[in-house]
Amino acid sequence: MRVTSKGQVTIPRSVRQRLGIFPQSEVEFVVEGNTVILRTVTSEASRGKKLIETMRGRATVRMTTDEIMALTRGEG
Repeated sequence: MRVTSKGQVTIPRSVRQRLGIFPQSEVEFVVEGNTVILRTVTSEASRGKKLIETMRGRATVRMTTDEIMALTRGEG
């Protein structure tokens, strides 16, 4: 497998399937001596971040932060 001029490599399909790597999946590289380990990032923060990114800009009602907080507190 060769590294492109942009530093990219193609992860073989069998490896992606085994690790559950899909488009937009987050992975990390861990260097141990002369070995590089590729693993998926499974932290809850990553899942939450993806959810927020998906929802961003989809609101249909324009409200200020104060209005939203008052609504969640049951005020007014």
